[in-house]
Amino acid sequence: MKTKKSFFQKFLKTVETLGNVLPHPVTLFAVLCVLILVVSQVADWIDLQVLDPRPEGAKGRSSDGIISAIGLLNPEGIRNIFTGLVKNYTDFAPLGTVLVTMLAVGVAEFSGMLTAFIRGLVLKAPNRLITFAVIFAGIISNTASELGYVVLIPLGGYIFISKGRHPLAGMAAAFAGVSGGYSANLLIGTVDPLLSGITQEAARLIAPDYTTHAAINWYFMIASTFLITIIGTYVTEKIVEPNLGAYEPEYSQDIDSESSMSPLTSAEKRGLKFAGITIFVLAIIAFLTIYPSWGILRDPVTGDALKSPFMKGIVTWIFIFFLIPSIVYGKIVGKINNDKDVITGMTKAMSTMSLYMVIVFFAAQFIAFFKWSNLGTILAVSGANLMQSMEVTGPGIFVLFILMCGFVNLMLGSASAQWAVTAPIFIPMLMLIGYSPEVIQAAYRIGDSTTNIITPMMSYFGLILAFAENFDKRIKIGTIISTMLPYSIFFITFWTALFYIWVFVFGLPVGPDAPTYFLMK
Repeated sequence: MKTKKSFFQKFLKTVETLGNVLPHPVTLFAVLCVLILVVSQVADWIDLQVLDPRPEGAKGRSSDGIISAIGLLNPEGIRNIFTGLVKNYTDFAPLGTVLVTMLAVGVAEFSGMLTAFIRGLVLKAPNRLITFAVIFAGIISNTASELGYVVLIPLGGYIFISKGRHPLAGMAAAFAGVSGGYSANLLIGTVDPLLSGITQEAARLIAPDYTTHAAINWYFMIASTFLITIIGTYVTEKIVEPNLGAYEPEYSQDIDSESSMSPLTSAEKRGLKFAGITIFVLAIIAFLTIYPSWGILRDPVTGDALKSPFMKGIVTWIFIFFLIPSIVYGKIVGKINNDKDVITGMTKAMSTMSLYMVIVFFAAQFIAFFKWSNLGTILAVSGANLMQSMEVTGPGIFVLFILMCGFVNLMLGSASAQWAVTAPIFIPMLMLIGYSPEVIQAAYRIGDSTTNIITPMMSYFGLILAFAENFDKRIKIGTIISTMLPYSIFFITFWTALFYIWVFVFGLPVGPDAPTYFLMK
């Protein structure tokens, strides 16, 4: 007897069906590239333009204060396309991050360290806390740059399948924590000083001496961490996993669904013990490079720890923290005997990245074309101007603001790029009606995070699809979007509610020395 589907399940199925009509991501980005070329040229012919909201002298601001559409099918545009094709690909930031990290992760997988760690983790962890732990770990992983995307999301699938649960639900839970909860954390991450710097410059348009710091949203981020974890756990277990149905392992590509979660052997326990000691030693070394005032990886000029080579080179630390302990573990269990074994692990990892590398080629061209044409900036500024023209002055403006940020995020995946364009408009506007830059930034980050997980424009979406196809080769874009849509809906609803309760009901600061209201002097 078939169970009658609820309205929401039918809605998600419709989203999946419509989403699956979309072509493969490679084809989609190729079509979008052609579309941008045509649209950019038409926009150039009709002289599409907007006022540049950035202050005079700001980096990237046009000399005449006007942002105009630039056609890419004229002689100059065609020359740029031909000369920039390779550079667009090699300069695509997530590509290097993913490939460098996967070199070390490949050795960790080949040595068996990751598998042993997962088995040791799930055999001891209570089943009722697995989902909570995966989402929580995803949020915390954002402190270490892109670690969550590359490592934790596929790890979530393996953890769930080892418990007899649907692996795509595990991936979805991890994806929700890593990307949907991108602006929630217990710690300050690499994006915080970047956003606060933009906020400070925008605030100085009307308050020249205004200063901010990287932790201006820290209190709210901490509270948000637990909210997103709880809501994500509910959505996973009550909506996403039941909607996925029973897992069909025959459609997996390289997953051994019959592998048992046998207890760790004495050699594996010893290997994990020494790998743990190795990680501890590396952590001490890392600590000594950044915490003391003489730390070699502090900024050599200012001595700053946040804006430092340590933070800029966080991917190098990820590489080191995976590679060296994995070699130690492999030596002890007998899986790695020489340098050829290490190379084999790296090579195997690179072979799984073939689809991602093809997707990235076309995605990089699309993003470059979007940037060259100024269409992305024009869309963002036009949306912000529309919000400004509504002349809403009460707290209700933040609902529209959050929704607008979420919508723009569907097209411009970079948090800093969005904020660099919208902050000079919204921060002065909302400061003039009494709200502090710190509160405005906190609201922005809600909209920026919650739609990351449902847009193919997100830099790592292709990687997520490639990982998901390992568990089910039938997976398409629509399946990913429909699976993640409930998280977006619940996150933006409850996160916005938390924002209102935190700021306007209890009047709590969103961070240290972060006022709620701003008074013009």
